[in-house]
Amino acid sequence: MRDSGIGRVLVASLHQAIADIIPTRLPFYEGWLSSSGLRAGTIGMAPFYAVLSFLRQEGEVYGAVMALAGEYATEWTVESMSHRHRSMLRAVPRWLRTRLVAQVARRLVRESYQSSRCSAKVRSGMARIEIIPSIFCTVRDPVAHPLCGFYAAAFSKLWTLFDLEFGAQIVACRGVGQPSCVVQLACPDRASGRKSQAEGS
Repeated sequence: MRDSGIGRVLVASLHQAIADIIPTRLPFYEGWLSSSGLRAGTIGMAPFYAVLSFLRQEGEVYGAVMALAGEYATEWTVESMSHRHRSMLRAVPRWLRTRLVAQVARRLVRESYQSSRCSAKVRSGMARIEIIPSIFCTVRDPVAHPLCGFYAAAFSKLWTLFDLEFGAQIVACRGVGQPSCVVQLACPDRASGRKSQAEGS
């Protein structure tokens, strides 16, 4: 990781997502995401922002690349955990697992971009994760659509890997002019259970 604070897992996941979704464009992006830079962890802010800027000009491909990159980052983060740690997380009760997995989400954010701060709150079957700042959402002028799809996909994948079928939704994004980026994960089955109880009472 350089002084810029951009983590190797972030750059590697983005590189792999580009290779999978738009392979013909990979040589262009490797001008910034070089293999030597990936190995040494020497990707700086300027080339990384250049990649994001050009990806946004690719249209709908941007969202697909960011989502896949988020999933890769989560998979590699979980794989880097010890087998004992993963087993413990899967074994604890669901209410506790949700809180412990939220801590893993905070680690993923820090290891993606060191300057980001992440808070995670879990309450009543709902997880709310706030990122300040999201490296994807630092733009000169506000845009029309959220840019933090990387994190939404990453968190959704993370919860799924630990048998927590939460649906992720971006409820705030710095890229569209809001103070921070917020991803909310709601547990559908728990919400359905509360509804059924209310209807039966």
